[in-house]
Amino acid sequence: MTVEAHKETLEFKAEVSQVLDLVIRSLYSNKEIFLRELVSNASDAAEKLRFEALSDGGLYEGDAELRIRVEVDKDAGTLTISDNGIGLGRQEVMETIGSIASSGTRRFVEALSGEHAKDSTLIGQFGVGFYSAYIVADKVTLISRRAGLSAEHGVCWESDGRGSYTLETVEKTTRGTDVILHLKEDEKEFLDNWRLRSIISKFSDHLALPVEMRKELYGEEAEAKKNEPPEYEQVNRGTALWMRNKADLTESDYHDFYKHVSHDFEPPLTYAHNRVEGSNEYTALLYVPKKAPWDLFDRDQKHGVKLYVKRVFIMDEADKLMPHYLRFVKGVVDSDDLPLNVSREILQHNRKIDTIRQANTKRILSVLETLATEDAEKYNQFWDEFGKVLKEGPAEDFANKERLAGLMRFATTHRDDHAQRESLDAYIERMKEGQDKIYYITADSAAAARHSPHLEVFRKKGVEVLLLSDRVDEWLVNHLTEYKEKHFQSVTKGDLDLGELADKDEKEAKEKAAAEHGSLLEQLKTVLGERVDAVRPSTRLVDSPACLVVGEYDMSANLARVLKAVGQNAPETKPTLEINLEHPLVKRLEAETDDTRFNDLALILFDQAQLSEGGQLDDPAGFVGRLNALMMKMMESNS
Repeated sequence: MTVEAHKETLEFKAEVSQVLDLVIRSLYSNKEIFLRELVSNASDAAEKLRFEALSDGGLYEGDAELRIRVEVDKDAGTLTISDNGIGLGRQEVMETIGSIASSGTRRFVEALSGEHAKDSTLIGQFGVGFYSAYIVADKVTLISRRAGLSAEHGVCWESDGRGSYTLETVEKTTRGTDVILHLKEDEKEFLDNWRLRSIISKFSDHLALPVEMRKELYGEEAEAKKNEPPEYEQVNRGTALWMRNKADLTESDYHDFYKHVSHDFEPPLTYAHNRVEGSNEYTALLYVPKKAPWDLFDRDQKHGVKLYVKRVFIMDEADKLMPHYLRFVKGVVDSDDLPLNVSREILQHNRKIDTIRQANTKRILSVLETLATEDAEKYNQFWDEFGKVLKEGPAEDFANKERLAGLMRFATTHRDDHAQRESLDAYIERMKEGQDKIYYITADSAAAARHSPHLEVFRKKGVEVLLLSDRVDEWLVNHLTEYKEKHFQSVTKGDLDLGELADKDEKEAKEKAAAEHGSLLEQLKTVLGERVDAVRPSTRLVDSPACLVVGEYDMSANLARVLKAVGQNAPETKPTLEINLEHPLVKRLEAETDDTRFNDLALILFDQAQLSEGGQLDDPAGFVGRLNALMMKMMESNS
């Protein structure tokens, strides 16, 4: 069957034009990154062919020797990166090069900082590595044919990156893809063989696939072979780095491989490389990045390490190999025991996968524990980037709950700087004699937590309190209820029980006050009605007139706000109003004889208590009106 030649000119989608414009006009530094990206794409195409050929050997078309070739044509001023991988069909070219996932593009644009050296390396992270070619080329031609299709199904894509591209049906006798870069006049350095070899050695030495260039001949040998087909030689090692002996690898080797698997510019924070033997044999090379990826909290984005079986690439982002709370971990797992036709469905039900997952988890937690012990500064850097994700752990991984708690870091009342974080072990070491609980407060901001009136009695007694202001903290404390036999206790829930820290005289004074001021408490309850469950004297307050407290087993006010913010329903919980009977405002309220003014003061007191813990008023206008009326009366009485 013959295929009619078909050529058309198409416009790039808007987001592609935006990226191309940024690449061409803005990204100048570290230009050699383009070769890393194009060679990496070629490697991915070869790995995909190897995987698909497991079920259809005919895709090899009689040539199972996969390779990448880099060739220069100094006369034409072109650099070509070729592979004999899976190749692309016409529709695939349009979908993968003519358009980009809009969300990824938007984040890419937002991530650009103006620091060109860093910006150019962002390209690969956002799945637009192909466009890095335009850093050095003023025109790019791509010729490809998908494996399994006949020669006349080749497709030629070409563009100068200025808003449109041409797409033409051509004949291509070999499968795979050729990317031809028509280099800019001032980028001809990339036609130098030694320059290219050094870049390939730097970025692609670890690829488990040969990267070849023409063998350079000199003198008599060149003359004798000038009419013969060119000879090619491998310029990278072409062995899977993770399978090499650790003693033969340098820090630089590990860092270069990390940049390949993560498309990151910076080296990793730390890594672990180990070989497991026995009933379940596999090799794992796992990295902890320095910086959080842009899509760390994107629910639709998959995360995970690369899965190989006997050096055959099976899948990217194999999320079943790591728990979700460690989704920031990058790297490779290569198993000798899994079937080569392993699929996503099998991954979900394979016991060996569960074993690998558990071992990977313990390995990463061990690496983090070592980092926290030996390099606190580095660990704090990790916590700032990934702490919120690690806090998801106790809800997901009951078996490692205690280890995860030991890795947690929190702001506390021990330090004035909210950026200074403390471990739970350090908290326990500083606990007061007689203290048997770990006290904490949750709020929707660092300032709201630190300045909450609920903390007043704790500051007075010198008792340290954890200040939790991340949204995930509410889920954390629901699953992390104790650490080293010390139970967690919210300072905003239930009747405050300080145990042996409590002063017996204070307790007796509270009971006496409740009896002596019973009429005030009853009158306040009558005015506030269904807004509160009860009104009682407070042992929490020192300087503030009032605060709101929920029941020990009720949902906290902060969690209710978080749920509402994400569009979920939260059960209505009536708080208890606690009042400071020693505060001048409360004493003035008790002495008030005008019922109308008493009612206004009572409502203002309640609304202020809501505001002090970050709540929203049901009737802000009513609050402002009552406050204004009160101030007017004060002004009138003073005039």
